[in-house]
Amino acid sequence: MSPVRRCSRTACGRPAVATLTYVYADSTAVLGPLATYAEPHCYDLCAEHGERLTAPRGWEVVRLSDPSAPTRPSGDDLEALANAVREAARPHERAAETRGGGPHAADPMEVARRGHLRVLRSPDS
Repeated sequence: MSPVRRCSRTACGRPAVATLTYVYADSTAVLGPLATYAEPHCYDLCAEHGERLTAPRGWEVVRLSDPSAPTRPSGDDLEALANAVREAARPHERAAETRGGGPHAADPMEVARRGHLRVLRSPDS
């Protein structure tokens, strides 16, 4: 017998990475990290079948995360990264503000800046 536990789904021979347990009293299916040993009423699932798992109507699926597994970036993480990139794209404004000259001290004609584009004051005003 192979030491690697296999997916419980019919005709799937991939290695198991998660264990599925049903809590009938709460109408809940619990999908968590692979159990340390096989239980009679638990089902071992591969990564693909674990991701595609759905429950019957009226049931809830609870997915317990594996603390050793890599986490996916959330929307907040991506937004924070985008804000950091935008902030890094404005080095001239930050340098001028730290010198005490304000955001327009570098160029008296420059009114505003958006990325690589600049809004210039009219020479008449």
